[in-house]
Amino acid sequence: MTATATGEVHFSPYDQDIVSDPYPVYRRLREEAPLYHNAEIGFYAVSRFADVSAVLQDHETYSSAKGDILELIQADMEVPSGVLIFEDPPVHPLHRRLLSRIFTPKRIIALEPQIRDFCVRSLDPLVGASEFDIIAELGAQVPMRAIGMLLGIPEAEQEAVRDAVDESLRTEAGAPMSADQTLLDGEAFAQYVDWRAENLSDDIISQLLQVEFEDETGTVRKLTRQEVVLYVTVLAGAGNETTGRLIGWTAKLLAENPGQRAELVADPTLIPGAIEEILRMEAPGHFMCRYVTRDVEVHGTTVPQGSIMMAIIAGANRDPERFPDPETFDIHRRDVQHMAFGGGIHFCLGNALARLEGRVALEELLKRFPTWDVDLANARLSSTSTVRGWEKLPLRIR
Repeated sequence: MTATATGEVHFSPYDQDIVSDPYPVYRRLREEAPLYHNAEIGFYAVSRFADVSAVLQDHETYSSAKGDILELIQADMEVPSGVLIFEDPPVHPLHRRLLSRIFTPKRIIALEPQIRDFCVRSLDPLVGASEFDIIAELGAQVPMRAIGMLLGIPEAEQEAVRDAVDESLRTEAGAPMSADQTLLDGEAFAQYVDWRAENLSDDIISQLLQVEFEDETGTVRKLTRQEVVLYVTVLAGAGNETTGRLIGWTAKLLAENPGQRAELVADPTLIPGAIEEILRMEAPGHFMCRYVTRDVEVHGTTVPQGSIMMAIIAGANRDPERFPDPETFDIHRRDVQHMAFGGGIHFCLGNALARLEGRVALEELLKRFPTWDVDLANARLSSTSTVRGWEKLPLRIR
C-alpha cells in the first residue's frame, strides 16, 4: 500500500509538529504505508526494518552518488571526488579502503585517555552545581575535541572549526537545506591541510597527504589537495554533529529511566549495552536518502527510475517485527542490531569512535552526577534537516 490520499498518514521531514515527536507517525507509516509517497515534496519512503535494510544494502538500485540528503539529490549537483558518503562502486571501495588504512581501530582506541581527560576537565568544575547544560558542557565539545585530536587541529582552534561546520549544516526550523549550504567546499579545513603539507606529523591530515593508492583508472597516485580537504571535512562533519546528539539523548533517556540509570552507576560494565539501546531508541540521524537508478517494485507499487527513496532508520529501529516491545527503553536488551550507523557499503566508518565517545562521556558523567532531571521547559531541539537532537538541554542535579 502507498499512502498518498488526504486523510491518510502524512509525513514531511520539514513539519515541526512531526519533528518534535516523529515516532507516532513512523508507527503509522510502518502499519499503514510501508511504502509512502509524498508527491508534493518529491520522495518515497520505507520505514520497516526489513525494507530499510534492503534499501541500504542494494547500492545498485538505490544509489548514493547524488548524495544521501533529500535536498542534495533534488539539486542534482556535481559531487566532487573524495566525498566518501556520496559515492558508489567502483570509486567508493577504493576511497573507503584508503581511509580505513588510516582510520584504524588501534588509532581510535589510543584516543580514549585523551577523550577521558577532556571529559574530566569539563565535568570537574561543575561538581557542586545545581544545573548545567549537557550540550554546552559535553555534547558540543567532546566530538570536535576527539576529531580534532585525530586530524591534528590545535585544541585552541577546535571550537571555531566546530562552529563553522555546525553553521554549514544548520537550517531554519521547518525549512529544507539549500543546495549551496553544504560541507562540500571544505573551507573550514583548507588552511589546516595547507599548513600540515608544510609541517607533517602523525595525524590523519598528514597521513592523507602522504598516502598512495591505486585509483579507479589504475593510476597509483596521492590524493589531490581538494580530495584531502573533502575527506577531512566529511570526517569532521559526520562525527561532530551526530555524536553530539547522542550525548544529549543519553542524558534525556536516563533521566526518564532513573532505575536503569542507577544500575549503570552500580555496574558501569553495562554502559556499552546502554549506548547501543540509546542509539536504537534515538538515532541522531533519522533517515538516509538514495537516488533510484531503475524502476523497482516495493510493496506492490512501482517506484520509477529517477525517484528519491528515503530510508527512515529511526522508524526501522522501533519496528516490532525486529525488536520486541520496541517503545520500551531497556539497557539489558539483547541483539540490538540497530541501524543508527546505516548499513551496507556506507555503514558508518566512524562508528567505533562514536561509541567510544558516548561510553567515556557517560562513564565520567555518572561518576560525578548519579542523578539528574531534565529541564525540558528550557530545552531546545536543533534546527537542522539532517539530524534530530538537542541544541540546549539543561540538567538539574539532584
